[in-house]
Amino acid sequence: MTSFDRKPRHAPMPPPAPLAVDSLAFAIDQSAGLIEGVIDGKALTEMMTQARLTDLPRPIRGAILDLTYNTLREYGRGDAVLGRLLSKPLPTRLHAILLVAIHRLTARPDTAHTVVDQAVTAIGALAPGLRPVANGVLRNYLRQGPTLEHAQAAHEPSRYQHPDWWIHKLKKALPDQWLAVLAAGNQHPPMSLRANLRQGTLDDASGLLRSAGIAHRVLDNGALLLDTPVPVDQIPDFYEGRFSVQDAGAQWAAQWLAPRPGDRVLDACAAPGGKSAHLLETADISLTALELDPVRVRRIDDTLTRLGLSAEVLIGDSRDPDAWWDGRPFDRILADVPCSASGVARRHPDIKWLRRDTDIAGFATQQAEILHALWRTLAPGGTMLYVTCSVFDEENSDQIARFCARHPEAKRVAIQGRMEHKLLPDAEHDGFYYALLEKAH
Repeated sequence: MTSFDRKPRHAPMPPPAPLAVDSLAFAIDQSAGLIEGVIDGKALTEMMTQARLTDLPRPIRGAILDLTYNTLREYGRGDAVLGRLLSKPLPTRLHAILLVAIHRLTARPDTAHTVVDQAVTAIGALAPGLRPVANGVLRNYLRQGPTLEHAQAAHEPSRYQHPDWWIHKLKKALPDQWLAVLAAGNQHPPMSLRANLRQGTLDDASGLLRSAGIAHRVLDNGALLLDTPVPVDQIPDFYEGRFSVQDAGAQWAAQWLAPRPGDRVLDACAAPGGKSAHLLETADISLTALELDPVRVRRIDDTLTRLGLSAEVLIGDSRDPDAWWDGRPFDRILADVPCSASGVARRHPDIKWLRRDTDIAGFATQQAEILHALWRTLAPGGTMLYVTCSVFDEENSDQIARFCARHPEAKRVAIQGRMEHKLLPDAEHDGFYYALLEKAH
């Protein structure tokens, strides 16, 4: 199986019998509920909102999310192995419980007895008659797991834990780097902080982290890369706006757009507001943050409020400036456009399996429409920074080449000596693409 079948495999299961909230069985079942929704075609963020995980104690919520994210990262392998262990399909929820259990058995083989017991308990709460089946499948995995996984090594979605179309696309585009990109996509993402330079120097911020026992190093663009991720509650003065959590790759945006004091700047597709805030921290500018989704607009407001910053926040479609633009041109535009998010799949592991090859063309069309519409709002001599978190050329180099061919007044501007920057996901940052365009006078 190389991607999720968006049709449910079975009708919904009946409500489960209660499970102790502090039990592994509860965490496995809740994780499986999230994965069930994703298998049926829903985004993981949507499922997490519906599950109201924030109502749970933090340790329990953390355990559920850890199981969920890692099971989805390993879905290509886990589903292939489970398929060999089952003689016939199970209802999706039960299938997901076994997927979570197999992940846990792989990650924590020292707790095999407990994992099997608790997974069987979780299945028994939904379908008591299938307890023996679940027990047999998991015991069989413990006996045959290495052999089964070895047999799957030739199956690329299982071996590399990405859909086959994704693998083939990367092989073609990045013949020397595709393996590293796939490997990075299966890892836990790094955690970087951005220091608010309106509240002190970078050295001051680094010193605060050291005093708090948070080991880190400062990257070339000033991002503070933590040795180990920590909860934001442990970050000194976080709620007072001293720091923001922002991937190191994303922190190039403000530096490369380089607004000057007094510039009129547009951040299109601005939610959740991290890049808007960074721009405001960089220079005294007049910033408009535009976002289509009214719910996500609230996140921009929350971000700016925490940091003590202000901007004009508008609800609107980047493709329809007539509905929100006052006619005054912008000096700088950050076009951080919707994309496949293939460069941040390790943060959103459902993306790997929900995306289809045909989706890339759809994103490319949407991006072209946004670029064309925003271009007329840019002042002559102004610059637009095009950004995606994709690793696919159709959304990146090819997109910019097509745009420049249609707009002879668009001049590509070098950024640090290069006409484009392709940041592939690695141990320091996620995957991003940057290209800077200047509008002729």
